[in-house]
Amino acid sequence: MFKSMFKSGCLVRTAHVILTWLTTLILFLHNTDVRKCQERGELLQPVMFTSIVLLSVLLHFTVSLMDPGFVLSDKDTKGTSVDNNEELEKMIPQEESGIKQRRCGYCYLLQPMRAKHCRICKCCVRRFDHHCPWIDNCVGERNHRWFLLYLCVQFIAVFWGLQAAWSGIVFAPTWQQWFTQNVFLLGALIVTAVFTVVMFLLLCIHLYLASVNITIWEFMSRHRIPYLKHCDSEENPFDRGVICNLWNFFCICGTVTWERIYIRHTNETV
Repeated sequence: MFKSMFKSGCLVRTAHVILTWLTTLILFLHNTDVRKCQERGELLQPVMFTSIVLLSVLLHFTVSLMDPGFVLSDKDTKGTSVDNNEELEKMIPQEESGIKQRRCGYCYLLQPMRAKHCRICKCCVRRFDHHCPWIDNCVGERNHRWFLLYLCVQFIAVFWGLQAAWSGIVFAPTWQQWFTQNVFLLGALIVTAVFTVVMFLLLCIHLYLASVNITIWEFMSRHRIPYLKHCDSEENPFDRGVICNLWNFFCICGTVTWERIYIRHTNETV
């Protein structure tokens, strides 16, 4: 974990921390609602806001440093626990299923269904969704639910920060004086406004895709994916209903053998 902190992602994580706490500091130094509550001795709102900001930073580090679900090679499995080896075997059923298993053209590993090779991470990722530059990591089977939780907490933090920045804007007789008095708050307002819109859109997109059990990669490239390109445009072999999809997405932490679900769906539709 600590070794990965000093790769290229270190710059991204440092920028995230600096931008987050610099914006928070500006909100506390100006006459915003958070600052007013602090001065009146009403500490609940300032403490809650700071806790949300801190949680968003911790979740960013968690998602950024987590294993997104890298497909292990034979060399990687040597010396690992028995549980990891059993998990690897469960990913690719050994029985004859009629499904042609694909070997990655980059790392030559046998890919389980819904896995994809990430050229940036140089690894195959199970249930690959996308590579996120903001966390400098892939979003896959192991960290997707944590990524969605991070988006939710980050949205609350930036939306709260946007409201606080707006409450601190003061009026002045001339626009020069107004700009001088509010220049830092305007910067915080712009940053929080942009991130509020981005986080809201990402949160809606990922909640929708999780509810129908499909990834961004599958949604955007289904015409090129062997196990989806023969399906109708409205057909999703992994969709088991909104409630079941969301339950499995947030509550099932183990490795899913998507081949068996695909075979079951294929047999039902025949």
